[in-house]
Amino acid sequence: MDVHIFFLPFLAPGHMIPMTDLAKLLAGRGVKATIVTTTANASRVQPALDGSPHLDVTLLTLPFLPSVPENVTSLPTPGLTPEFIAGLNSLKSSFERLLVEHRPDCIISDVFYPWTGDLAAEHGIPRIAFHGTGSFVFSVGAAIRRFKPHEIASADDEPFLLPGLPHRVELCRSQLMGGMDGSDELMNQMTESYMKKTYGDVMNTFHEMEPGYADQLSKKTWLVGPVSLCNRDATERAVRGGGGGGQENEFDRCLDWLDSKSAGSVLYACFGSLGQFSSSQLGEIAGGLNSSGRPFVWVVRNNAGYDDTSEWMPEGFEEEEGLVIRGWAPQMLILSHPAVGGFMTHCGWNSCMEGASAGVPMVTWPLFAEQFFNERLLVDVLGIGVAVGSKVCSNVVEERTFVSREQVRKAVEEVMGGGEEADERRKSAREVAEMARRAVEEGGSSYNGLSSLIQELRDIKAGDAALSENVVTGLTQRELIE
Repeated sequence: MDVHIFFLPFLAPGHMIPMTDLAKLLAGRGVKATIVTTTANASRVQPALDGSPHLDVTLLTLPFLPSVPENVTSLPTPGLTPEFIAGLNSLKSSFERLLVEHRPDCIISDVFYPWTGDLAAEHGIPRIAFHGTGSFVFSVGAAIRRFKPHEIASADDEPFLLPGLPHRVELCRSQLMGGMDGSDELMNQMTESYMKKTYGDVMNTFHEMEPGYADQLSKKTWLVGPVSLCNRDATERAVRGGGGGGQENEFDRCLDWLDSKSAGSVLYACFGSLGQFSSSQLGEIAGGLNSSGRPFVWVVRNNAGYDDTSEWMPEGFEEEEGLVIRGWAPQMLILSHPAVGGFMTHCGWNSCMEGASAGVPMVTWPLFAEQFFNERLLVDVLGIGVAVGSKVCSNVVEERTFVSREQVRKAVEEVMGGGEEADERRKSAREVAEMARRAVEEGGSSYNGLSSLIQELRDIKAGDAALSENVVTGLTQRELIE
């Protein structure tokens, strides 16, 4: 029998979706894959498994703390509450019972579960950390911790240069994510577990996308992305991420509408499952899309504060200019449609990878977490993004930069319009997409990365590779974290 891997994704769509893709990828290569999640989140995973009936991926569930939301999407802000963190930690005992019962050969767990390092060590199996980011973020974080350039800046909005990077990259202090100063207890636990009790890393990226940064990672890091490209047919793409839920007619309407548009003419706007805005900011987005004169598909997150659309949506807005989808949308299907020529995104890593894989340039509008770092990769390194002007990283809507409709219109025009710079950006986006396609094909860098991971786990199971406290990520990676 081949190796058996337990997958434990963090309870947020941006983490559950790529880890489900990773489980499917490994199952397609002969690995026995078991995804473990909470009872309420099983319905988010099962449609993707049903859409790929040829793959043998098992789903097991764990109980969560009562009266605590089981997904970050149900929290008031993207910031994790103490109750939610307690819920994550409460999974340890029931997860261990599953380890004893099923005896997997490896745990691939999200970095948000530092206790899986302890369990893996106790049960004599490797724990591999799944990162919901790319390698560029590691290099940026390392440069900030090592050189502290933000401390020299005289104001929060003053740009400072990040030293030691292959490209010229600037940030502002207001764009840095919280916890980088060592004050976040969960992040400290994650770092401790990562450095001392983690065998290696797996990342949803590919070497050709971040060559100067991927090279700084240790040899115990496997780059296997874009994992989304394992979803090859329309059915798989439509149900990825728990799609459906009675919205099939709406999705059909969206695709029919896209079919009526000319190639590259439509802007797709989506800010992820956690993207929230004030009513006034939504009004500016609507005004900017309207004044751009470009057809669009705009996905608006279901949120109680958005219910009264009269506060922010102009009369006749949807009918005249484009489509507004409330809630979830089949993002991969939309991005891969020939009519779509641009993507307005919050710069979550999944969206960055999916937009890049689709070969469309992007309007970048980061909100929180590492999204401002991802923006710099798209804009400064890859040359496939145009910043809308967001400058403040915060989980709180009211603290963020207020972006005017004119800024929205201008950024849309830069991405969707003509001219030498826009043409060059589109060319670069197509080149990145082609590199992504080649990376996951047989013989490509990510295909080979997956092969290397599988072989190493087979060797460990066969007893041909030592597994001890000394076999952890390499010194290069440790130095990056420190």
